Amino acid sequence: MLAAARAVLVPLCALAAAAAAPAPEIRRELFLASPQPGTAVLAATYATRAGGGDLISLHQFMSRSDTVDRAFLRLSPDHGRTWSEPVAVPTLEVRPDGKFRRALRGGAADPRTGRFVRFQIEGLLPTDDPLEGMRQWYVTYQVSADGGRSWPIDEPVVQRGAEFSARHPLPGVHVGRNCVMVGDLASAPLWLADGTMLVPVIISPLGPDGTYHNPGGGYTYTDAAVLRGRWGDGLRLEWELSALVRGDPARSTRGLDEPTVAPLADGRLLLVLRGSNGGKPHLPGRRWAAFSSDEGRTWTEAAPWTYADGGDFHSPSSCSQLVPHSSGRLFWIGNLVPENPNGNQPRTPLVIGEVDRRSGLLRRESVRVIDARRPGDSPLLALSNFAAREDRETGEIVVNLTRLFERSPPDPDRDWTSDAYLYRIPVR
Repeated sequence: MLAAARAVLVPLCALAAAAAAPAPEIRRELFLASPQPGTAVLAATYATRAGGGDLISLHQFMSRSDTVDRAFLRLSPDHGRTWSEPVAVPTLEVRPDGKFRRALRGGAADPRTGRFVRFQIEGLLPTDDPLEGMRQWYVTYQVSADGGRSWPIDEPVVQRGAEFSARHPLPGVHVGRNCVMVGDLASAPLWLADGTMLVPVIISPLGPDGTYHNPGGGYTYTDAAVLRGRWGDGLRLEWELSALVRGDPARSTRGLDEPTVAPLADGRLLLVLRGSNGGKPHLPGRRWAAFSSDEGRTWTEAAPWTYADGGDFHSPSSCSQLVPHSSGRLFWIGNLVPENPNGNQPRTPLVIGEVDRRSGLLRRESVRVIDARRPGDSPLLALSNFAAREDRETGEIVVNLTRLFERSPPDPDRDWTSDAYLYRIPVR
């Protein structure tokens, strides 16, 4: 480990000065270094049992967009102080009809049974173009009853019912024509009090010709939904898909992407979603929100997510995460920017703010910067590939974040050499 470096904690209105204002409240340390030039390492950590200090670390090496080169699992018995040797997860298989790709997604321990469930996305890409995933990706789940040491269940998510199969796993999803996927590590699963698991997912829509349709004209287009899982026989989960949350392509060119879900004080569920103005920078770059009053089966129409005082804010097209805390508070982590973004850019700073658990809206006065561009950082720096959790021992919010493209020269060249860091954020 490197000696802990100090990250930034300043009000959002001071974003321009954030890089020059180190503060002791948030600690940053190197988690995993890039293994070689041109490679980024992305990491996430999760508790693997209902209680105690057992953790799993998932990390992946990437050298191009939306493609995992290699992936590994590690275990810790002591809240992440020490880690086992990494165990490789196969991510590539060359087949006669293309390349079979796999990428790791997040997981969560069931507080009732102690089982740990994690997710992956898989698909056969005929020419190995990442965009082919919009027709090929599907979701698999893995179950461990021993804290991540063994995985007796490793199979596709397929909805209950005779009409569903691996090629038609969910209503409206036909692998080869469109896809379903867990969008990123920040789309973390959630266990409800009744033992239901909720998994935020995205689904590429079918057009009039019965194949993937992109009505917004952006890089990709998806609708959002939630998988509801209940324990069935043995260690298997039985799945059903919620109603879709659809965007308006005239207001978000990539639809609704990378949802994150959490409960509110009155029992409703909040879904916060990524939007985009990519290709149409005159549109406001926003976060979107939908609510459910029936445990995630149906959702309200998505609307722009705002501050609790009614004010708007700008956010680029990037993932975000809702983080429930044992204190009963709810936090949101994502990118907020002082001016209207242009699609994905800029993806700095990364902030944390508290969500009002009555309204489900973001409390403006609570927003603080976790990290931002610093002197010497590339203008392409992206502080957007992360996963967060509560540390059971300290109550801190722990964020695994990759400072992607931090060494890059000016556009269009991108240097993928990027390290993964660990940030510790105290909750007061």
